[in-house]
Amino acid sequence: MDKRLKNLRKTMDREVFAQLTFTEKHKKSIREKIKQETHNEEEILLAMMQLLVQEKTGYELVSLLQSRGILNFKENEGSLYIILHRLELKGVLTSSWQEDGAKFYQLNKKGCRLLKKVEEQPLSNQMSFKEIFEG
Repeated sequence: MDKRLKNLRKTMDREVFAQLTFTEKHKKSIREKIKQETHNEEEILLAMMQLLVQEKTGYELVSLLQSRGILNFKENEGSLYIILHRLELKGVLTSSWQEDGAKFYQLNKKGCRLLKKVEEQPLSNQMSFKEIFEG
């Protein structure tokens, strides 16, 4: 499989990307745009809850969010724990301490129902988590 992917990349470099040229200014502009990407609270909360269907530590959660392109917690991990604590107070997730001192978080039944309810709605008509928490 690896060899086929390498051959595909070589072919694409030779055939497709050969026609494209990027100036350093353009590359820099693209990198800056990527860094500026921010996600709204709803998107972050949805991604967190999707990841917390299975038990995770805060550190694992930050890493997985970053792999999804959500960089909000890269330099401010403390804000993640504030959100986790809020979710715990709302009764949608539980936490437990392991013997090694790590704290794990996971959605409980109420949290899974909430996540399912939000995911089933069309994007254009999706209720916000704030509405659900208040309602």
